[in-house]
Amino acid sequence: MDALPSDADVRSVPPALVARARRLAAGQVEPPTPRLAATVVLLRDEPDGLETFLLRRRTSMAFAPGRYVFPGGSVDRRDAEVLTRWAGPSPAEWAVRLGLADDKLARATVCAAVRETFEESGVMLAGPAEGSVVADTTGTEWEEDRRALLGRALSFGELLERRGLVLRSDLLVAWDHWITPEVEERRYDTRFFLAALPAGQRTRDVSSEADRVTWMRPVDALASVRRGEMSMLPPTYQTLASLVAVSDVQSALEAAAARRIVPTMPAVALEGDDARWVLPGEDGYESAIGAASVVPDATDARAEGPAVE
Repeated sequence: MDALPSDADVRSVPPALVARARRLAAGQVEPPTPRLAATVVLLRDEPDGLETFLLRRRTSMAFAPGRYVFPGGSVDRRDAEVLTRWAGPSPAEWAVRLGLADDKLARATVCAAVRETFEESGVMLAGPAEGSVVADTTGTEWEEDRRALLGRALSFGELLERRGLVLRSDLLVAWDHWITPEVEERRYDTRFFLAALPAGQRTRDVSSEADRVTWMRPVDALASVRRGEMSMLPPTYQTLASLVAVSDVQSALEAAAARRIVPTMPAVALEGDDARWVLPGEDGYESAIGAASVVPDATDARAEGPAVE
């Protein structure tokens, strides 16, 4: 894993987390159990190369305010519902690939990935039949359904059933696994996926949690962070860094099959009055605050259904 740049905003630790790291080191606070979550990196091919879709979280958000992220969020309990129409790898196969305890958790994680992508970008990774995908989701009825999902008036399974859609798990490929540092008050055990933007569909600025959206080449987004124009947490930055050398969508999807997915959890290295994020394998990680010798697997305790955000 490439190291984070030493001078970028992505290395900086907010003062509140520095103070919490000191309390954690003193045994004054306990790290919360991470919630199961899913994130999807939407990809598209443009003349200048591969682009990814990014959202900037509102500064009012409790987690990662002002940071650029990919669409994603916590797994909802109803994401674990059995879906009658499912295409692609089975939940059991996903459980093995994602390192999850059972097929119920895997089904919920994949469903959450597709649901969150629709909720936060308007992109639907489902179709009327296996091998097909929805061509357009910009109509009024689609927006009503998206808002019903956000308000929890409708489960994603109910939406798919009513519209006669097949969840296309084969449009997703697993890419990474990140766990929020122990110093954070809100923690997530997140599987990262890649997915190509379906033909005919387009992303929309619809997320209530974001105030800006953009498509960017990974190399341009990283350069923007280094110049201080964009702010990202280590998982987003590292994901973009891992895609810099990839030329197009198909190459990215093919590269995913060869990746070894292991959990990664950043930690806070305290250096006098200063603090910085460090990753496993970097100098100072072993003694950093919130660096577990064995990264916790938070999924086993939720066999009855993932926690709701």
